[in-house]
Parts: sequence; C-alpha cells; structure tokens
Amino acid sequence: MKKFFSIYIYTTIIALALIALWVYITKFTDWLSPLIFPSPDLVVVVFFKALVELFQGFISSMKLLVPSFLLALVLGIGGGLFFGVRPKPRKILTPFFNAFSPLPLTLFIPYAIALLPTFELASMFILFLAAFWPIFLGTIQGVLLIDNHFWDNAKTIGLDKKDLILKVIIPASSPLILNGVGQSLGLCFLVLMTAEMFGAKSGMGYFIQYYTDFTQYDLVLAGLIFNSIVILVIMITFERIKKRMLFWTNLKNEAG
Repeated sequence: MKKFFSIYIYTTIIALALIALWVYITKFTDWLSPLIFPSPDLVVVVFFKALVELFQGFISSMKLLVPSFLLALVLGIGGGLFFGVRPKPRKILTPFFNAFSPLPLTLFIPYAIALLPTFELASMFILFLAAFWPIFLGTIQGVLLIDNHFWDNAKTIGLDKKDLILKVIIPASSPLILNGVGQSLGLCFLVLMTAEMFGAKSGMGYFIQYYTDFTQYDLVLAGLIFNSIVILVIMITFERIKKRMLFWTNLKNEAG
C-alpha cells in the first residue's frame, strides 16, 4: 500500500479533489441540474444496489469481447509474422492493408448486421476488426524493425525456422506487438460500449443506455464509474503483464 501511494500520490490527490468538487457543486450550488448530476452519496448508494446487475452486464460484455480479441490476437500475430518475414507478398498486399485498416468500423456495421444472423455475431465481427488491425500492423512493423545483427546471429548459429520464429523474431519484435495489443484492447472497449448502446439486450454499454432512456442518471453515473473501473483494472493488468514480458527492455533502460 505504501508503495502504491508513493507512485500514485498525485493521482490520488487529483481524484480526491475531483470528488470534493463534485460534492461541492451538487450539494452547495445550483449550477447543475440534480436530476442529471446527482450527488456522490446518491450514486454510491445505487452503485452498490445495482452491483449484481452491473456484474451481469460485465459477464455479457466479456462473452463478446474475449473470443473476438483472442481470435484477433492469434490471426493478427500469425499474419503479421507471415508477412513480416516475406517481402514479396507484403509488398503486393501492403496497399490493401493501408486502404482497409484506416476505414471507420461504423462502415462495416450495416454489412455485419445484414450478413450475420445475430447481433452478438455482428458485434463480435466488428470487435474482431477493431482488435485485428493494430495487432497485425504492429507485428509487421516489429519484424521489419528487428536489428540486422539478430538476423546475422541467427544465420551464424544455424537456427531452424521454428527456433528462428520463437527465439529471435517474436522476442525481438515483441515491444511493437504488445503496443499493438494495447491499442487494440482500448479500441475494443470503445467499440463494445458503442455497439451495446445501440442494439444489445445486456452488457456494460446497454446498462448505461437503458437507464439513460428512463432518465435515471444516478444509475447512469454508477454504470460509468463501474465501466471505468473495469477498463482501468484490465489496462493496468495488461501493462503489468507487458512489463513482465518485456523485462529485458526494463533492464536496458536502467542500464542506460
């Protein structure tokens, strides 16, 4: 706990200041409508009352997100490695990668809904696209930026194809691969919340939209806080996993 506060002391101070400002505005002024901006104590009460419903929405959301993200992880890294080490196919298809990867995901939503039998499958397809491109392109970029001495050393010791991939290419390109994974994870949450607010019957985004329709803004804020906590925990967990996987870069930075 002491270590936590030593690292996040200023973050904690800012958070407490924002809560204090929220209390002051909602309790001691009439600047904002109490219907739309209820006081923190009311939000805390409904937060705990709705906790079971919030967790049910979380589970529903993860049923969409996890399979889509894992599939994008496998195909993104696998495809990125394939094209990263093969200049000719990469040169031929790079214009297509550059053309399709920046397209807004909203353009694919009508086709996903029209072609796929359920909203869940359509959502999973859009989530897959959101996660795939950052991982795929990050992996290609990671392979292309591998220092030449890694390739020379691999040729010198005569590594076979499997060992070359597992012991040289993946470790050397892992910083950019993991950067792509982090970007895709953040983008997936954005897409997930948006999708669930406009067609789902459950989920973290649906919870917020449902209570917005009934103007129950205490529950809307409770949902926003819950979603923020979930995303924060997941992203912090990912950053810790990333730091552990890239321990050798940490040692390099300390030595520098």
